[in-house]
Amino acid sequence: MLGSLALASPWMLAALALLPAIWLLLRLVPPRPQRIDFPPLRLLYGLLPRGRVAARSPWWLTALRLALAALVIAMLAVPTLRPFNQAGPTRAAPLLFLIDNGWGSAATWAKRREVIQAALAAADQDRRPVAIAALAEPLTDLSLSPAASLGPRLTALAPQPWQASRGAYAPAIASFLRAAPEAEIVWFSDGLADDGDDVFLTALSEAGKQGRVTVYRDDARSSLALAGASNSPSGISVRVLRMSKLDRTLSGTVRALDLKNLPVGQADFNFPAGAAETTAQLDLPVDIRNDVARLEIVGDASAGAVQLLDRTWRRRMVGIVSGQDKDVSQPLLSANYYLTRALEPYADVRTAEGTSPAEAIGRFLDDKLPVLMLADVGNLGDAEAKLSAWIENGGVLVRFAGSRLAAAENTLLPVKLRQGGRTLGGTLSWEKPQKLGSFDANSPFAGLALPDDVSVKRQLLAEPDIDLPGRTWAALADGTPLVTAEKRGNGVVVLFHVTADTTWSNLVLSGTFVEMLRKVVGLAKSAPVAGASATPAGAAAPVYAAPSRTLDGLGAFQVPPVTAQPVRVDQPGIGRPDHPPGFYGPPDGLVAVNALAANAVLKPLDYKALNASLADYTVAKPVALGPVLLLVALALLLADALIVFFMAGGWTRLARAGAGSAALVVLALTLLAPPDAQAQSRPFDAALKTRLAYIVTGDKETDETSLAGLKGLTAYIAERTALEPGPPDGIDPAKDELAFYPLIYWPIVPGKEPPPPAVMARIDAFMKSGGTVIFDTRDAVQQDAGGAATPAGETLKRLLSGLDIPELEPIPAKHVLTKTFYLLDKFVGRYDNGETWVQATAPTSEDSDKPVLGGDGVSPLIITSNDLAGAWAVDAQMNPLFPVSTGLERQRELAYRAGVNMVMYALTGNYKADQVHVQDLLERLGR
Repeated sequence: MLGSLALASPWMLAALALLPAIWLLLRLVPPRPQRIDFPPLRLLYGLLPRGRVAARSPWWLTALRLALAALVIAMLAVPTLRPFNQAGPTRAAPLLFLIDNGWGSAATWAKRREVIQAALAAADQDRRPVAIAALAEPLTDLSLSPAASLGPRLTALAPQPWQASRGAYAPAIASFLRAAPEAEIVWFSDGLADDGDDVFLTALSEAGKQGRVTVYRDDARSSLALAGASNSPSGISVRVLRMSKLDRTLSGTVRALDLKNLPVGQADFNFPAGAAETTAQLDLPVDIRNDVARLEIVGDASAGAVQLLDRTWRRRMVGIVSGQDKDVSQPLLSANYYLTRALEPYADVRTAEGTSPAEAIGRFLDDKLPVLMLADVGNLGDAEAKLSAWIENGGVLVRFAGSRLAAAENTLLPVKLRQGGRTLGGTLSWEKPQKLGSFDANSPFAGLALPDDVSVKRQLLAEPDIDLPGRTWAALADGTPLVTAEKRGNGVVVLFHVTADTTWSNLVLSGTFVEMLRKVVGLAKSAPVAGASATPAGAAAPVYAAPSRTLDGLGAFQVPPVTAQPVRVDQPGIGRPDHPPGFYGPPDGLVAVNALAANAVLKPLDYKALNASLADYTVAKPVALGPVLLLVALALLLADALIVFFMAGGWTRLARAGAGSAALVVLALTLLAPPDAQAQSRPFDAALKTRLAYIVTGDKETDETSLAGLKGLTAYIAERTALEPGPPDGIDPAKDELAFYPLIYWPIVPGKEPPPPAVMARIDAFMKSGGTVIFDTRDAVQQDAGGAATPAGETLKRLLSGLDIPELEPIPAKHVLTKTFYLLDKFVGRYDNGETWVQATAPTSEDSDKPVLGGDGVSPLIITSNDLAGAWAVDAQMNPLFPVSTGLERQRELAYRAGVNMVMYALTGNYKADQVHVQDLLERLGR
């Protein structure tokens, strides 16, 4: 774009009126007087000059000096070339900014906001009123305001975790354009198509025909998203989406995390050129897969690039117990075979072989399986009481009819059965086989398609009861129950009134049977949703779950906004303003709401019908012309000086000076030349400014994390305290001097051999001379309740065996380290379950009334397993590199505070234990 000229001090141009006076002054200045020698012997010879001297300066010299004066005046006006050119030739019409701030804009939001701020600044310089519409937020009044007043609103604007709903703004935009028909529109688009785009584009079409619409879009990058995660027997698969208009390959990584935001696995994906969808496959064991709560695209920060997974998604373990005799000659016709084939796509099936039903049930209950299916099991024996308690605690029991169940009597049935059963279509029956009739609207089967080819030849009939209609989930065409269920405590008992094979019906051969089992297995959840009573089977009232943790537009967890409403547990839907993406319900019964539906696709926006001017999300910085004018003015000044020098005969005098002048010039240049810069070595740098240090272990990932962590801690210390440390150093204890560093961070790499004894002696001397070393095993997540040593713990033991280590203890509540700068009761890092150890301090009787233990000196070592550097680590933009275990930024803040306390402790010692600080500490502790 061609730029536009702006002047920061336009009033300085009034000095151009002085140019005529300057011209007259230059014309009146007489030439330099010529020197004429007057020798005594030649009184008259050479008295007059041989050449004529002009009475006035030449016109071209006058013009040069006028140009020099004009350049100086123009430079004082501070001219700036603005490259941003807003749409429209007048640059005076009002502006309407339409901003797509849905999840599709989140990954490049910083760049987009920079472009919007540049456009707003240009409007402010042109004194143009502006109206802003954030299309992903609730509809607001579109009113014009001075551009300068909209800066705070633009700063507070953030991407939302749902897609922009442009259609809702169409009536408001149409009304705005009727009130301000000359207004120009600048649309900052995310490039994603939406269902309401037709009415939105129609509202802009008239302005587009008049050339008053500019659309910013990013054709070089497509938004990435995740949708449709599935838990198949082979592993976790998730659809990775992008817009198909990109004709190039693309690769990336999908990472799986658990509820504590700890990574448990990852998988790569690749887009062929022109492909709009690919799949990422994570091959993980079932137990680990069931812990996955979040899938995310690494490096793409948006709510659309996150897929949340709740308990309904997990592959459940289902135990199958059959009361039928094992028929070796026909294994493909057994109930176990039909049930296993129906459950395998979404559950892990375990069958009982070679044991009695009661013993098999006991084994499955001991293994804490959430779902049990009993195929024609009549007598439960000793397992009945244990099975009843298991159901009360949340188990799902599914029973199938058969000859044994028809003849047995037990209480673990949802309805009371008639003896014998009912035969349809037999030689001694007048009744014909019945088709499937209906699914109850309040049952889990609601919405399933009714197959026409299912027929039932025999069934177990339920005794008529006032509660029977409310317990019936599926019925035959004649109204008799096919599936009944009853809520018992936190669990459910479900009965199929037909067998799990083809002897009584062909239901097991239909796809509807698979979906019915899937719905039943999905009932295996934890405790009911907090704040809502559990709905018994067949009840009409739905269950709602309150928001627990929601996502922001960048895909990070946050406290739910006040506008978030509870979602229906059985129909959570996709993210929208009143139901933002995130987790709903209690921790043991979370319901996931995602930004995209399972079958979503990303469609690119078509701007052709709008007839708009297209622009890229790039910001060309304003060019200050002052330096350029200064250089030109200096060049003209130099030229003027040289001209005057030659006209005054300076060259002749310079030639007379000869070699002496040259020697003086060379001497001056030699004296003015700076001495050779001697780069200071790192020890001098460390001695001049306080720096933190870390031990270089040789493991690339560990060393990069340590450097990023200490950079983050250094920046935090400089921001929150009066200390301004220098950049951190990576040191080798065998070569570098340790005395310059007050605190050294030593990450333990499992299996790495300790340094040689000579190096350990240097470390021991450093610790005894007042230095402090933080040993971080970073294995808190691997430690178990039994206290078994981890690989990193064993490595630390071997390392410390070469040092003279004092007695250690977990940090006491009154230790100076807990009050050095912040008041802390726990020292957390990336993990929060590890213990932190320091040199043991024996409390005295004088310490009983003091908030801080006495004693001199600083602990020479601090041992932790919470991965401090992982919590401190930041990238070049000061964004955290790793998630913390709780997923809450409060933990990262506490980790930084722990680091500040450790640094201050190493620098200042135990000064907070002095009696002078007691009163202040008591006041702070009492707040």
